[in-house]
Amino acid sequence: MRPLNFLGLTAAAALVVLSPSCMVNLVEHTAPETSKPNFVVIYCDDMGYGDLSCYGNPTVKTPYLDRMAQEGQKWTSFYVSASVSSPSRAGLLTGRLGVRTGMYGNRKRVLFPNSPEGLPPEEITIPELLHKAGYATAIVGKWHVGHKEESMPLANGFDYFYGSPFSNDMSKKEQSKVGNVNYPYEYVLYDQHQVVEREPDQTQLTKRLTEKVVAYIKHHKDKPFFLYLAHPMPHWPVYASEDFQGKSARGKYGDCIEEIDWSVGEILQTLRNTGLDKNTLVVFTSDNGPWLPYKQEAGTSGPLREGKGSHCEGGFRVPCIVWGKGVKPGQVTNMGSTLDLLPTFCSMAGVELPADRIYDGNSLTDAFEDPSSVVRDEFFFYRGSDLYAVRKGAFKLHFMDKPAYGSAPKVVFEKPHLYDLGTDPEEKYDISEKHPEIVAELTKLAYKHKSSFVVAESIFDKQ
Repeated sequence: MRPLNFLGLTAAAALVVLSPSCMVNLVEHTAPETSKPNFVVIYCDDMGYGDLSCYGNPTVKTPYLDRMAQEGQKWTSFYVSASVSSPSRAGLLTGRLGVRTGMYGNRKRVLFPNSPEGLPPEEITIPELLHKAGYATAIVGKWHVGHKEESMPLANGFDYFYGSPFSNDMSKKEQSKVGNVNYPYEYVLYDQHQVVEREPDQTQLTKRLTEKVVAYIKHHKDKPFFLYLAHPMPHWPVYASEDFQGKSARGKYGDCIEEIDWSVGEILQTLRNTGLDKNTLVVFTSDNGPWLPYKQEAGTSGPLREGKGSHCEGGFRVPCIVWGKGVKPGQVTNMGSTLDLLPTFCSMAGVELPADRIYDGNSLTDAFEDPSSVVRDEFFFYRGSDLYAVRKGAFKLHFMDKPAYGSAPKVVFEKPHLYDLGTDPEEKYDISEKHPEIVAELTKLAYKHKSSFVVAESIFDKQ
């Protein structure tokens, strides 16, 4: 492993700082509040809408996230830009749909270790924009928007990178367990530009990444920062460290979630201990819904239909908890999205958005101040370059259908299906015959949206 010289500490001091057991010995104090807030995004991989106790899970215990939701805001209609990893992450970083940036695929839905390209250099990311306001920027964990040098974090606005370019199943070791003995790629950990470990012990990943984040916060307490913790978990294969193994009634998956909850507790307590809690905005969410084919080793969508890979609510709607700077506690039932994070952070940091491109997000600051505020009333559900559904207010209109996985063909409906998500979040009851005027309105909205731009060429499908 690379020495912790980025902390400016001796090796012995670094070990003290990084030890989770030292957390209880820290004395809470108040640091001077700067004019620019810090931003921390905690992004899980494949966590479902129903995986946390504060979202109704009956067996998984998440006391730190439950407390975070009580002290902050729990969003109940929060969407990602795509229901699979790479396009979802690109949407968060750029504030733009994949059909605008090329970060989507019709044949390959995510990037792989042999993909020739990644995030286009002309796209502008959150850390690149925040640099203009003097922010330090770091990503710890999973990247998954390109592995070539020009597409990696350090070429796209991040000062510090510790983590992996890909998902934790893109691993020779893991694939051998499911019979793919010829899988040619290794799961690797980077520290800045360098690979520092191959096929790491995944039971230690959540703990190790949390230690990196805690150390980073302590080292950057005197200047504004943007910190993006992208957990590799609970993506299959799921792992937890020794302290959490066998502890959850939900099995291995529950163990993994409860360790992520512990991680959130460590991070929030570090912010309190350093006095940064009053001037830091923390957003906890997931990149898409649960990977349902893995059954007990996957999450749950709770009351929502389908999961990862689907255009239904269980694929796109994810848990989201917002805590800290400028956040009035409460439950937010209106829509929000990871597409909204870029304009939100820029608004709070005093950074103007570039005028040469269209953004698909809105600032969430009004909703932070008043949980009843409406910051977006529309959402578009893409699978590749196809617009499968559109939502306006409580109503969602489906134009086509296809199972999340498998070779079944896409079915375009002769008459679109309409659902009232207020009374039917499971999308079970088609009410299109009762509300032809709403069908017409949402069809017109979809046509207006699709005709307003030219779909960019797919990057994922390039050979």
